Amino acid sequence: AGAEAVSSDMFDEIVMADERFHGEGYQEGYAEGSQVGVAEGRRYGLLHGAKMGSEIGCYLGFALTWQCLLQECTDEKNSKKRKALDSLVGMIQKFPYEDPTYDKLQEDLEKIRGKFKQVCSMLNIQSDFRISTERSSLTF
Repeated sequence: AGAEAVSSDMFDEIVMADERFHGEGYQEGYAEGSQVGVAEGRRYGLLHGAKMGSEIGCYLGFALTWQCLLQECTDEKNSKKRKALDSLVGMIQKFPYEDPTYDKLQEDLEKIRGKFKQVCSMLNIQSDFRISTERSSLTF
């Protein structure tokens, strides 16, 4: 009976080894995947955050420049342009770019883009905003 018990225990060990190694492999793979995922997520967030910041910064610089150019123009036509520029600047200043978890981030960015296009139309400027990984440019 002793020999049967020893061979039974060895058989159980062999059968259970597969399950044990599978569990250990899963845990190691999960830990490594989590580390790689965090690193990739951080790189992705930095890249897209920088692009978004560059885009919004160009809009703000554009709007502030035009506000200065139009500050002396007091007629009604230019008053509407100044109000649109003020609105664009206000939207940009309220944009919560410090909070990546803000649930309406994309929606608000689209509103800013729309306001920018409206302002460009009012100023009779054809705008084409492009972002590359090397530099951002705003061309007219």
